[in-house]
Amino acid sequence: MPTSAWGYELENLFLRAGACFARVEPRRRMRDYVRGLLGPVGRKNGWQLAEYAGHATPDGLQHLLSHSRWDADRLRDDLQTYAAEQLGAPDGVLIIDDTGFVKKGTTSAGVQRQYSGTAGRTENCQIGVFAAYATTRGHALVDRELYLPKCWTEDRERCRAARIPDERDFTTKNDLARAMVLRALDSPLAFSWVTADSAYGQDSRFRRHLEDAGLSYVVAVPKSQQVHGPRIDHLIGQAPAQAWQRLSAGPGAKGERYYDWAAARLPAVWEFDGDEPTRQRWMLARRSIAKPDEIAYYLASAPLHATVADLVRIAGSRWKIEECFQSAKNECGLDHYEVRRYVGWHRHITLAMLAHIFLAAMAVQEREKGVMRPTHPTSWTSPQQKSAVCWQLKPDTTLHHVNTR
Repeated sequence: MPTSAWGYELENLFLRAGACFARVEPRRRMRDYVRGLLGPVGRKNGWQLAEYAGHATPDGLQHLLSHSRWDADRLRDDLQTYAAEQLGAPDGVLIIDDTGFVKKGTTSAGVQRQYSGTAGRTENCQIGVFAAYATTRGHALVDRELYLPKCWTEDRERCRAARIPDERDFTTKNDLARAMVLRALDSPLAFSWVTADSAYGQDSRFRRHLEDAGLSYVVAVPKSQQVHGPRIDHLIGQAPAQAWQRLSAGPGAKGERYYDWAAARLPAVWEFDGDEPTRQRWMLARRSIAKPDEIAYYLASAPLHATVADLVRIAGSRWKIEECFQSAKNECGLDHYEVRRYVGWHRHITLAMLAHIFLAAMAVQEREKGVMRPTHPTSWTSPQQKSAVCWQLKPDTTLHHVNTR
């Protein structure tokens, strides 16, 4: 796609985003900020972004993040509408995950020593909970919330110093995720599936929230997860050798990501149409081909017509949010911010997400114009996956049958 076409699309996006800004000065600064996030700037901090924009000092861009009057949540809502237009497809999946932002000191909103999956260890950091939207057309981040530990919400003076709203009480990461799901349902985003890692999947309240919202899901769980009594690793251990099927979880950087999979329907069902069940619960396992001892476990709830291939596709789509984090940090400065206050964090992150969704939209337009070859097939289902079947639990397996209407 010619550079002029990119510029035209970016100007259209700025016109839409500009409605969130009542005055022309912050509107212009927003444009300069996002252009800098998209530009060839090494470290996308205040000084370098200002220099790229031709500003003498970073004061104007810092004012945009800290003191200007504009609503980052309204911009997030507009971003979701744009994502629906540019990436929307009937096979949409909402993906929930969190990522860490390593920080020094104790004054940045929400910072404390806590486990960061990004660093793979306990670090002094902030944790952001995110939602990504993925279809066969593309994927991008569409929502975000800053997690505030109890040591913050129980210290209101500290919160006020970081400009954390007085009404912001302690909220778990899973509660933040549930709120994101509800917002996505109220948005134009088309999706019927949700996936998440075990930090969210092991929470029965989170799974029930998805069920009550009429959504299907495939969520990771730890091997110790109880499934109506027994542990899931014990139940999967009953699978006969022929139950394991080699299926692709979708394309990766080095081609199709093949694993061995085993799936079984669970006796518990939910959501009835009269006396007939309309959805089925499953358990699922993914085994590494190179290291058979490495097994990941999942719980799922899906329409009765869903196949094992459908569950594998949704489980495999969870990695797309990791790709979003990587590209948003490397290309759009998601983690390059220097703001310390709650409002500044949400504003920077939302503007970085705006830059990220623009890149995702341009990639879609290039592929659909034939400039680039697709990075994934239009369907993840191979002939082998179409014939994939589940295995039956042993008749003597002790499960506490539960019907929830």
